[in-house]
Amino acid sequence: MNDTVKAYDLDAVAYVEASPVMPDSVRADIEEFVERLGTGARVLEIGSGGGRDAALLEELGLVVRRTDITPAFVALLREQGHAADLLDPLVDDLSSPEGPYDAVWANASLLHVDRADLPTVLARLADVTRDGGVLRVSLKEGDGEGWSTHGSISHPRHFTYWQAPALEDVVASSGWSDVAIRSGVPGTRGETWLELSAVRGSMQR
Repeated sequence: MNDTVKAYDLDAVAYVEASPVMPDSVRADIEEFVERLGTGARVLEIGSGGGRDAALLEELGLVVRRTDITPAFVALLREQGHAADLLDPLVDDLSSPEGPYDAVWANASLLHVDRADLPTVLARLADVTRDGGVLRVSLKEGDGEGWSTHGSISHPRHFTYWQAPALEDVVASSGWSDVAIRSGVPGTRGETWLELSAVRGSMQR
């Protein structure tokens, strides 16, 4: 288990308890995501954490597979009565017996993936998403990478920062098209975010 996963594992309960109410921007993104997909669409969520996003996605009519790389988050989700899988998107089997997913939701989770590994992760996600399926990702905006200790997580976590042009190139070369990125999205600690959507292959639904 790498140090970032260990940091979350040690403070998972505190992280969930301290998580703010869903920001209006995330709620709007979820509503747009649901409208785009339609009721009943199957979504692979990468980095479910405490389950906040999945709860709203399901409330609005989607079917969500909850996954996380952190054992404590998976345990918390299961304690809530949800099916949840311990899953590392870089190496684990992402496929479903029910066939390709209609979409992937990865809100503030892939920002911990090393820069060199993100193309592999995105390509693996494309491989399990149907043609015309949708990808939605949010990452921290900036340059380089680094370790940070903030919020309810008391141990350092590793973050990889991205600029929109470089991120667009990586996504477009990993099996996704129609890449759209909003930059400068304000965070809660003065940081800014990139919010990205893309389509699997070249056919839109």
